[in-house]
Amino acid sequence: MEETEKQLKKFGIRPTAMRILVHRFMALQKSAVSLTTVEENFEKSDRTTLYRTLKTFEEKCIVHQINDGTGIPKYALCDHDEGMVRHSDLHLHFHCTQCNKTTCLTEHRIPQINLPEKFIPEDVNMLVKGICEHCNQ
Repeated sequence: MEETEKQLKKFGIRPTAMRILVHRFMALQKSAVSLTTVEENFEKSDRTTLYRTLKTFEEKCIVHQINDGTGIPKYALCDHDEGMVRHSDLHLHFHCTQCNKTTCLTEHRIPQINLPEKFIPEDVNMLVKGICEHCNQ
């Protein structure tokens, strides 16, 4: 069995042809991508199928959604430790104000935040905006 299929099955996802193709596409991306970007790379597929694929991947923790302040959700493949099926998206994201790309900075973890009693966190997103290394040359 091919590696992408094994990865999808590991997360409880049936490896259809479209899911395999979208997973491979996401694995090649160096920055987070919008549904529109995915759609542009799969011209023969309909938007609904691609959206459902991304949502399934998000529900199963294969991709995570990033709100970078543009109003357009972006998606990036999750970085899982060996043997880990679930992960939490507790790393920084960087949004370049010039090229509009959003990048996961997985090596920079979001620190543990102590909330007041009876506050229950459901999501944490830390975004840094500025100029990326490519635009700063």
